[in-house]
Amino acid sequence: MNEDIFLTDYFNECKNFISNQEVIQLCKDAKKMILKTSVSEGKLMFAGNGASASVANHASLDFTKQAKIKSVNFNESALITAFANDYGYENWIQKAVEYYGENKDTLILISSSGQSPNVVNAAKYAVDNSINVITFTGFEPNNPLLMSGNINFWLNSKSYNIIEGIHQLWLMSICDLIIGKKEYSVK
Repeated sequence: MNEDIFLTDYFNECKNFISNQEVIQLCKDAKKMILKTSVSEGKLMFAGNGASASVANHASLDFTKQAKIKSVNFNESALITAFANDYGYENWIQKAVEYYGENKDTLILISSSGQSPNVVNAAKYAVDNSINVITFTGFEPNNPLLMSGNINFWLNSKSYNIIEGIHQLWLMSICDLIIGKKEYSVK
């Protein structure tokens, strides 16, 4: 393997996902929805599986602390294990939305494949109950999560690390767009 070629191709693929007009418009649309949620005294609810759970955790913190948008993250071990035990793993996020969500909220779901039943079921429940949904996916362009949201971010990639890294970048760019600057004190 030629490492220079590998890394050049890798970074070019990432660059193509973050610098296009469709993504810019999606970020502006997401900002508008998130600010509408905040003005109506709603909250952001975040969830994902695996590394996407970590992305959700980080985003929830930054939207709350930096952008001053009330946010909750459902990726907490006691919540997951209790709801998965009682309602089945495929329903734990949906049940979290049922218990914590209101129709003035926005649910942000992150799934590389867009196929995870627990995430897809939560999106369906949210849409059926007038809760806004923003999705972040990759893999196939017709994945069920991508088809479920009001605003849908998608990468034409099957690389987990690229997908998860770009999802993180997109979410942080929306947070900074709400704040209105890239550099600021975190205190």
